[in-house]
Amino acid sequence: MNLYQQIVRPVLFATADPEWLHGQLMASLRYVSRQRSVSPPNFVAGAIASQLEAQFCFRDERLVQRLWGLDFPNPLGLAAGFDKNGEVGQLWGALGFGFAELGTVTWHPQPGNPPPRLFRLVEDQAALNRMGFNNCGAMVMAENLTQVRSPQLPKIPIGVNLGKSKVTPLDDAMGDYRDSFGALQALGDYFVVNVSSPNTPGLRSLQAPERLEQILKTLMDMNADAKPILVKIAPDLETTEIRAILDIALGLKLGGVIATNTTISREGLKTQRLAKTGTSIQEEAGGISGAPLKSRSTQVIHEIWHYTEGKLPIIGTGGVASADDAWEKITAGASLLEVYTGWIYQGPAMPKQILAGLVAKLEQQGLSHLSQAVGLAHRG
Repeated sequence: MNLYQQIVRPVLFATADPEWLHGQLMASLRYVSRQRSVSPPNFVAGAIASQLEAQFCFRDERLVQRLWGLDFPNPLGLAAGFDKNGEVGQLWGALGFGFAELGTVTWHPQPGNPPPRLFRLVEDQAALNRMGFNNCGAMVMAENLTQVRSPQLPKIPIGVNLGKSKVTPLDDAMGDYRDSFGALQALGDYFVVNVSSPNTPGLRSLQAPERLEQILKTLMDMNADAKPILVKIAPDLETTEIRAILDIALGLKLGGVIATNTTISREGLKTQRLAKTGTSIQEEAGGISGAPLKSRSTQVIHEIWHYTEGKLPIIGTGGVASADDAWEKITAGASLLEVYTGWIYQGPAMPKQILAGLVAKLEQQGLSHLSQAVGLAHRG
């Protein structure tokens, strides 16, 4: 019996606002992370971190991935949007994740969009969010990241997701990304240019080739430490638009692509009206994440792998909630995966369950390492 899904989740979903609940979880993890990082480490925080690691981590050498000179203990990471200000950092490794992507962070601190702005679509195993990049700004994240690095915690790669501040005009977006990257370049292991969130006005227009190339080239030119730089794309792009972005990524020798962000599509949703607002889901602004995104994000991964002939590493995200979901995206071409909404629905044991399931898939297929499964669907 899954206690989280049968008992804990129903109580939490019935009684707690999703954004408030997120804040409480972050406060608890922030305390443990910071107390574990002090010298000497706080005994209680250390014991909690050790217990989390014992309970939720799954290790198998067949799942270790090496990309961009970085060692990923396993291919399952936490997606951007959860640890917006880099307050938890490597403690995510104690919860079973092989890496964590922090942010989205903007150069200017900003409160985001007015609440309510985060909704559960339980019938769809999904979420609707219109957070609007609420964060404390790149300089605060830089301070946080210097405090939460700790040799006492499992070492996992830390990514930083960069966005545009709402107050910054679209024509000046390049400067926003440049300044954030400059402040955080030494503190992140890889960086993601987010031009695909539907919750900042006009942001998705930065996916247009001429604008995107300008932003990416600026960051690549100032990338003295040769950090991997990736671009995160929307699932709602047409094939020609995806290929135009891939041409830029290949031309600039980017680290890879994250596929995909949330979708503005409402097709096939069981939820017809948000109880909190009383408004039709069709009229509610924001991006959908979770199960409804699964098929489309996998299609995009498949297209990226096919078009680039597997030359561009892919981080797949969107609707991963089981080992079957993970395997589908890996065989479509993803080397790494990220989760967020699925973790909320499935509970803290989900990473361990998915990773154990991936090992079982390898054994069933007669494969000795996960890297052999990447893009397997194209070799059938």
